Amino acid sequence: MAPPPVPEPSWRKPAGMLLILAIIAVWVIAVATLVDGLGFGPLAQGLLYLAGGIAWLWLFPMRRLLAWMETGRWRR
Repeated sequence: MAPPPVPEPSWRKPAGMLLILAIIAVWVIAVATLVDGLGFGPLAQGLLYLAGGIAWLWLFPMRRLLAWMETGRWRR
């Protein structure tokens, strides 16, 4: 029996990884600039960084981007 055909690698995964790195870089700069300008204490700054990282990076663009990398579609 012949071995099953090997699927061709998708360009979506490397493109998605580069896009994720770019989004993270832009978001880190934006949040760091905003939080430093507010003048809160270290604990409040840490909470703002945590909330900003979880809410924006994971729930909004990253979830759809990771789904696109796997399936090729933006929505389920």
